[in-house]
Amino acid sequence: MARIPMTSGFTLIPEGTYVFRIYDVKYDETFGKLSVMLVNAQGMKHTENFSLMDNNSEPNEKALNAFSYFAKTALNDFTVEDIDHTDIIDHYIRAEVVHTKMPSRKDPTKTVTFANLGDKSPADGFDEIPAPAAKPTPAPSASAPAGGLDLDSLLK
Repeated sequence: MARIPMTSGFTLIPEGTYVFRIYDVKYDETFGKLSVMLVNAQGMKHTENFSLMDNNSEPNEKALNAFSYFAKTALNDFTVEDIDHTDIIDHYIRAEVVHTKMPSRKDPTKTVTFANLGDKSPADGFDEIPAPAAKPTPAPSASAPAGGLDLDSLLK
């Protein structure tokens, strides 16, 4: 019988200022949805979402401005004209986490709390030793084939 480890579940990042590493970016060009996945030195994760197109498939200027500032800050280059969404992966950004409380859509008598990123500034890396979950994934070695095991060399 398999044993499944239990986790502490979802925890909201406490308010405060953190350095985050961008570890992944997903972009759906069809709908203009961009998600930036971040992790802080303690291994707590946060996703920043941008809707770069509105419901009429027109550019959403506010979201484009917000993402532009976010990306330029992460790259620490405010002169960049355009980027590929993956260009910001493995860059760092310092940001203030601010909680916003709103009524629940499912039950208006309850409130839900969202973590939002406030003041942002460039960062070169974590200010403290990162937890294992926050460390960058090492790039595959040049000697290892991209697809995993090299069966041809094993069978020779």
